[in-house]
Amino acid sequence: MDKYTVCLDIGGTKILGAVFNSKKEIVFRLKKKTKAAEGMQNIEDTIVSVVNELLTGYGITLEDVAAISAGAPGVINQDTGVVLFAPNLPWKNYEIKRIIEEKFHIPFSIGNDVNVGVYGEWKYGAARGLSHVAGLFIGTGMGGGLILDGKLYTGYDCKGAEMGHIVLNTEGPLCNCGERGCLESFSSKLGMTAYIRQQIMRGRSTMMEPAIAEGVFKSKAMKAAYDAGDAVMIEAIDRACLYLAVASGSLVNIFSPEMIVFGGGVMESLGDVFLEKIESHVDAYCMPSIRNTVQFAKAELGDDSVLYGALALTEKNKKK
Repeated sequence: MDKYTVCLDIGGTKILGAVFNSKKEIVFRLKKKTKAAEGMQNIEDTIVSVVNELLTGYGITLEDVAAISAGAPGVINQDTGVVLFAPNLPWKNYEIKRIIEEKFHIPFSIGNDVNVGVYGEWKYGAARGLSHVAGLFIGTGMGGGLILDGKLYTGYDCKGAEMGHIVLNTEGPLCNCGERGCLESFSSKLGMTAYIRQQIMRGRSTMMEPAIAEGVFKSKAMKAAYDAGDAVMIEAIDRACLYLAVASGSLVNIFSPEMIVFGGGVMESLGDVFLEKIESHVDAYCMPSIRNTVQFAKAELGDDSVLYGALALTEKNKKK
């Protein structure tokens, strides 16, 4: 009998879960709020409940499942399954692999969510068939991933590919990582929200004001404001894309990838706009002889990039 794989995309605000069949098709999915503010045990309980609800929802049992796999934010050792640090979750040196395997008695794999998302795009999405790929995923924060010589590259101790924290201006805005002028501080939703707030404080009017009243705007509000011609939102997007082009130029020069793939919630909402603006600037920031062999593309799998990457991670670990 064919076995199923349960895959999770664990975030600071929500957990996406999916059941994959042996044909690598999603046959059942659900979404649940993480409620990270309620503490570590609540997150753990939510992960367990998502797995259980996926099984009952699709009508299978643990005996039908070959493996569970996940992507989550933070610095994660893929080999040991320990979350060393997670910026939006209360995890530090958290032995999630041991905990989940003791609960379900099924092999469990986990990696950084954007590393895993880029891996998913390489195996099943926009970058399939290539050997050298860089990825930038633009959401609330900014993450990166690398495929080098046909392998997922995570650096020493699985701490590499933090491309959202490339410093582009030493006197730039303060980033959540503690540095100034990181790509994330300019081009993520956090960065764009900070820029919009700054403009409002200067007395400018924008339809984004209600959208940022209680925190970071939602991608839907960004698209609505852009489509309506809101000047402040357009400026924030232009600024974000300029710095994405600068960072992408450096990635081109350093890695000479065949493709840079852009994913995340921002690209889901305004991917064509962002890609066009990035490509209009990037030639000024990289060597022409390297740039002419690099494609720029949107992630094909959308919200499912991390889920498919988690599936690929399970297959990778089977071969060890």
